[in-house]
Amino acid sequence: MIRSMTELIKDIRRVNGATVVVAVGEIDMRQSPEFHRALVELVAERPGRLVIDLSQVAYIDSSGVGTLVEIFRRVKSYQGKLALVAPVPRVMSMLEITRLNQFFQIVPSEREALQ
Repeated sequence: MIRSMTELIKDIRRVNGATVVVAVGEIDMRQSPEFHRALVELVAERPGRLVIDLSQVAYIDSSGVGTLVEIFRRVKSYQGKLALVAPVPRVMSMLEITRLNQFFQIVPSEREALQ
């Protein structure tokens, strides 16, 4: 489990064999490196399914999107699955502009991500 929680990660828990990360706040250039380190540490444990809840993330910039892409690649490299939950419209817009909404599994609820 992650030893170094960040102010961007409100909660990490195991649910039905998946690891659920609840992110909060603004993932920007200032915060992204810490967020990145925490997620890389978590992915090193190779969870079969990683669920990142973005419903409480008000903003994400290109550095935060880059972190999500890298985590996606790492999870995919060991045949794991990654789902993003309920990004707010501003965050979803960033995923659409970068066309990453076509690569990520984006679901409206944690329950759907765990199915």
